[in-house]
Amino acid sequence: MQRAVPVADVKSLVLSKLERAKKASLVLAQLSTNEKNAILMKMADALEKNEGEILAANALDLKSLKVPESMKDRLMLNSSRLKAIASDVRSVALLPDPIGEKEGKEMKNGLRIAKVRVPFGVIGVIYESRPNVTADVASLCIKSGNACVLRGSASALNSNRAIAKAISSAVPEGAVELIDTEDRSAVDVLMNARGYLDIIIPRGGKELISHVVGNSKVPVIETGEGNCHIFVDESADLGMAERIIINAKCQRPSVCNAAEKVLVHERIAGEFLPILGKKLKENGVELRICEKSAKILGDVKVPFILATGQDWGTEYLDLIIGIKIVGDVDEAISHINKYNTKHTEAIITKSDANAKKFVALVDAAAIMVNASTRFTDGGQFGMGAEIGISTQKMHARGPMGLRELTTYKYIVNGNGQIRS
Repeated sequence: MQRAVPVADVKSLVLSKLERAKKASLVLAQLSTNEKNAILMKMADALEKNEGEILAANALDLKSLKVPESMKDRLMLNSSRLKAIASDVRSVALLPDPIGEKEGKEMKNGLRIAKVRVPFGVIGVIYESRPNVTADVASLCIKSGNACVLRGSASALNSNRAIAKAISSAVPEGAVELIDTEDRSAVDVLMNARGYLDIIIPRGGKELISHVVGNSKVPVIETGEGNCHIFVDESADLGMAERIIINAKCQRPSVCNAAEKVLVHERIAGEFLPILGKKLKENGVELRICEKSAKILGDVKVPFILATGQDWGTEYLDLIIGIKIVGDVDEAISHINKYNTKHTEAIITKSDANAKKFVALVDAAAIMVNASTRFTDGGQFGMGAEIGISTQKMHARGPMGLRELTTYKYIVNGNGQIRS
């Protein structure tokens, strides 16, 4: 068993890594696009070169993890997944560099004012389970000229160590710092690190995000939790609706853009729910449904559990789905806005009017019309790897790619002007 690290030592450990990252941020801010791209290519090569060590470390994490299979899927690495992670890093190298982009104007007094895109400096990321986040965040931060300080979960500690070790061999010293202790007081140190961290991004479950948002003295970009809904309108193509729901729920149920709830218009519920219920059960999905749905599915012998009030606000991250019959698009919108997490919501419809109303009134970072919620993803949006899905409204919303990891400064050039 690993010896517990005294809190004072944890603080010292974290501060030393923050100081190295701060110094590295000044180096990264001066690199050219070509220099950053070369670093990213070396990072990708290093991940593939160290495949054996990384997969062995991941096997240790999986062996010690006692959670449902759907959660193990979030943690598990294999050769093909590691190659995909390396490919994502190379994809970031191919993306346009936002740093240095400018818009400007010349004032009547001759001052030339330019708004120039620049790095934040040092970005802290606190995340759970998924070790691919270590490489995704590092690649996006390097390309956007930021240093990063990473704190993954204890469940992925060995995997994150191995990935960070491989990456660190390719980047400037301090550019990617991993807080590799299981001690939770490290999170408190990060949340109080004003002057070291410029922003902090929590990626994980509701408890983690709420803790960081409620306690951090460093500015927070809120990401993550996805209680995502799909509303099947009365005009929907039912074959399309079935395919989309099965994809959105079953492809990877443990991720934040998986569908957790289905709302069905009452006029098609009698026809559609027996078809959908049987298909979901074939795919091993547990149904938690409203009383109206129960009357329909009970007649066709599809097993279910009656939903409780708590179900409607729950992100399952598992092969479980909630189903509710609603009277119309307005009731669907009202239900979604009451229970959603402002991540991704979808409507399946042939009605342009209902689609337009849904898009205008549902409060979420991404709205899908006749498409799976699984598309809310930086790669699927053409951003390359993503640092997370922002569910807030200020600065960044939705998948966060390179541009969302930058801020700007104003550069003013004159020739001796003074203000009268």
